Amino acid sequence: MVNGRRHTGFAAPRTQLCDFLRHELHLYGTHVGCEHGVCGACTVTIDGRLARSCMTYAVQADGAEVGTVEGLSEDGTLNALQRAFSEQGALQCGFCTAGILISTTFFLVENPNPDEQEVREMLSGHLCRCTGYEGMVRAILSVAGGPS
Repeated sequence: MVNGRRHTGFAAPRTQLCDFLRHELHLYGTHVGCEHGVCGACTVTIDGRLARSCMTYAVQADGAEVGTVEGLSEDGTLNALQRAFSEQGALQCGFCTAGILISTTFFLVENPNPDEQEVREMLSGHLCRCTGYEGMVRAILSVAGGPS
């Protein structure tokens, strides 16, 4: 299951999950930055846990529930977090954004009212070369109800 929908397909044993999502399921929101699990651009959820899809084989996700950025909105419109990222200037090129949105969504479930330091610590698992993270911090705090 990916984003609540059942998919079938063939994946060679060493096909990375990110490649399967992009090339077989045509879900292009998950990006591959480093292919070493460091940058966070490829972050998805697998059975409710964060995972780097560049470090996960597609066959490892067989039978699991995978969540990607495309699944953050049920009706195709931006959710509150995505709108906040847009409004706060939290994205520029957008390459890292999908992974950060997935991690932030997971983070806010676990910590619905974080302070600025907690948000910055969560973001430390992601590499963004464009924004300087300030807009992201503002966006996350605004959605979480913290100070912006």
